[in-house]
Amino acid sequence: MTRGVELVVLDMAGTTVRDDGAVEAAFSAALESVGVPSDSPEREDADAYVRDTMGQSKIEVFRALFPADGVAEKANQVFENAFAAQAIEVAAPLPGAEEAIDKLRAQGRRVCLSTGFSAATRDALLRRLGWTDLADLVVCPADAGGRGRPFPDMVLTAVLRLGITDVRAVAVAGDTGFDMLTGRRAGASVAAGVLTGAHDEATLRAHGATHVLGSVAELPAVLEG
Repeated sequence: MTRGVELVVLDMAGTTVRDDGAVEAAFSAALESVGVPSDSPEREDADAYVRDTMGQSKIEVFRALFPADGVAEKANQVFENAFAAQAIEVAAPLPGAEEAIDKLRAQGRRVCLSTGFSAATRDALLRRLGWTDLADLVVCPADAGGRGRPFPDMVLTAVLRLGITDVRAVAVAGDTGFDMLTGRRAGASVAAGVLTGAHDEATLRAHGATHVLGSVAELPAVLEG
């Protein structure tokens, strides 16, 4: 029952925020820093893995690629620094995103923004966008015991902090298959994929999307309907 949704958990980059390719550029810088340059034999596989796991917690992506001690942590730090240097300057709301959040809250729903970035990057991004008070809550993996997508922890953290009565009264929206998987694992009744970011409709559906929308701007009407 979409009309009974009490909480909407919205991804940031690719769903509510346009980053103009800064995430991909930051991943490239991180891979270069740990010895995987663009012309190396390993780079094609690494790039494919990054694309396939877009939406997952960044440190977990690097740990899967680089299990040796300290390598993932180094790559993650380079990623965070590169993203902060680029995306914080170019990030902007995707068309209709702010209005959608305002409409959702006007409908009486709580809204939580979620991201796989670090707390420091999240906070810098919110300041850049002027979004420090836009949503009821903003969470990153550090707020949920360190586990990001595809684990359900960030969604469940929002459920607990905002006093939601039932996990089935949750809608999750995002642009990646991992957003969909996270929502389904958390028990959300709505997992809405949007086509403004990393993954296409087939990928979103394969990971459990209940709805596929052109953008997050369509979500308030879907939940009202």
